[in-house]
Amino acid sequence: MADCIFCKVRNGEMDSHILFRDDRCFVIRDINPTAPTHLLIIPNQHIVSLAYIGPGQEPLIGHMFAVAEELARREGIALTGFRLVMNQGPDAGQSVSHLHMHLLGGNTLRDLG
Repeated sequence: MADCIFCKVRNGEMDSHILFRDDRCFVIRDINPTAPTHLLIIPNQHIVSLAYIGPGQEPLIGHMFAVAEELARREGIALTGFRLVMNQGPDAGQSVSHLHMHLLGGNTLRDLG
């Protein structure tokens, strides 16, 4: 997608420090963090949101969780705790129409329940 900020980062069209990259996804720091550690795990494939995934993307979604755990370890928060969030649609706070997972940690996060 020509106007997608995450696709521009993926393609090197926007300046961003990529913490991790492989053939399926990449990871950057959120520019508006809500926790001391706030990373975004973003698939290379442009998928608008969770509403657009199907059985063919199950390996990709599982891979995103594995990458999140690896980055949590690198950031030193794997054992103290972290939260993974995927917002689905504008009512849930999805502000970029490209599927992505937030990894939040580095302090005690408030209970969402």
